[in-house]
Amino acid sequence: MNSPEQKGWFGRNWKWFVPVGCLSVVLMIVVFIAAIVYFAFGSIKSSEVYQQAITKTRSNAAVIREFGEPIEPGWLISGHINVSDSSGSADLSIPISGPKKSGTVYAVATKKMGKWEIYGLEVAIEGESKRINLLTPSTE
Repeated sequence: MNSPEQKGWFGRNWKWFVPVGCLSVVLMIVVFIAAIVYFAFGSIKSSEVYQQAITKTRSNAAVIREFGEPIEPGWLISGHINVSDSSGSADLSIPISGPKKSGTVYAVATKKMGKWEIYGLEVAIEGESKRINLLTPSTE
């Protein structure tokens, strides 16, 4: 009489082990990509150029009049910041929104001798061709 062949652990458990293993790999890849995105956006949001752009945007009377308060930056920032020792450049597009409208802050800056200088800072209002220049003094 032949006894039935005993299956090993994998032979008995492969139906749940394979999907769980594949999902674990996919989950690790998703977490890794999310961590990269989180740190990339975090480094941009902690940059001096970003902080100055948001501060000037929130304190500008024309922007407050158009967007209302509070003005909040969005999370999907685009652009780049390149820094090499005491020099660098930045070109950012920061989505913003207020109770009344939404728009985008455009900031262009250079870093020379360790100091950032913003030479282009405008707010584009969504759906309008008008832009608010944040580097010129407000007329109010």
